[in-house]
Amino acid sequence: MKKSSTVSLVTVSLFASLSAIGAFIKIPLPYVPFTLQVLFVFLAGSLLGSKKGFQSQLIYVAIGLAGLPVFTQGGGIGYVLQPTFGYLIGFMAGAYVVGAIVERVSNPKIFHFIIANFAGLAVVYFFGVIYLYIALNTWMGIESSFAHAVMIGFVYSIAGDLVISIIAGFLAVRLYKAFQSMEHRKYPIQKESSM
Repeated sequence: MKKSSTVSLVTVSLFASLSAIGAFIKIPLPYVPFTLQVLFVFLAGSLLGSKKGFQSQLIYVAIGLAGLPVFTQGGGIGYVLQPTFGYLIGFMAGAYVVGAIVERVSNPKIFHFIIANFAGLAVVYFFGVIYLYIALNTWMGIESSFAHAVMIGFVYSIAGDLVISIIAGFLAVRLYKAFQSMEHRKYPIQKESSM
């Protein structure tokens, strides 16, 4: 039981770290840079499940808000004022949604993972674009129509993220059984030696 908990802690921490690494693999775009973070968000949901996938992204966001520069443009509690912070909220929700969909299938195939990723992507963009629109029109003081927010927060990067969703599906179907066997492996209870 103890080893199983350790495996869970390691895998959750692993995907939190991978999300941080993905933040620095980016293509600069106005307001919302294109990164590889969403790849690791989808893999977290697909391979760890809804709760642990969510936890991995929660840890990632918490570490960034605590001050470590793990986000695309740094870190710290003030990052909530960044126009892209909504995507970080979306990562947590998106990982949960991907995991929840995959969990409903006993033996998921590649199309199950891809469909789950598309649903997760919709959730990420839902939070991201709305937050971006609010940020631009309130504390950033930039008058922006919702159509403009959709253009810079969705249209510019959706093609790349759709490709990543498909790639994540191919990766997940190859890794899924390995992660499931790790999570559900029964470890023998070792008795303490009297020596």
